[in-house]
This record gives sequence, C-alpha cells and structure tokens, in this order.
Amino acid sequence: MAYALDFTRAAIRDLKSLPKDVRTGIASAIDALADDPRPQGYEKLEGSTDVYRVRCGDYRLIYQILDDILTVRVARARHRRDVYRHMSDLLKRLR
Repeated sequence: MAYALDFTRAAIRDLKSLPKDVRTGIASAIDALADDPRPQGYEKLEGSTDVYRVRCGDYRLIYQILDDILTVRVARARHRRDVYRHMSDLLKRLR
C-alpha cells in the first residue's frame, strides 16, 4: 500500500538549497519512503512517537509517519551536522 508524501515548508526549503547531485539521491530516497516508510536503517527519534530519520549518505531525512491517513510527512533534509539542531522545536511543530 503506497503512502502519500507531504512536505513541510522547511523541507522544501532544505531540498532547494542542496546541491543538484545530492538532491537527486535524496529525491529517490523520498520516493522509496512512499512504498516503504520503514526501510532498513531507519530509526525512531527520541522524544517522539512517530518521527523517524533515515540516512542518505552524509545527509539525513527527518520524517513523520501518519499511518492512520497513509501519509509520510518529510520535515527536514539536511547535512548530518545541521539536521538535529533545534530538534525540540521541530518535534513540537509536528505534533
């Protein structure tokens, strides 16, 4: 069963700012989340019930799985050194 993809404004801004070669790799990972929102290597973020991360090389995708409406909401797509900054604010906004 395929999940619908939803993007926060921050995720769209993050994706637009990435280099083109990185963006294509992350786009394919995002497309794969629609088919399998819990791929091998995904991890649940501490302090949340439905927010996860998946690695894409040196970049990380932070996303929320909404099983009741079959939606994956992509919240962030940033380099691993930056993605976890202000995480508590992000988790509050995703609730």
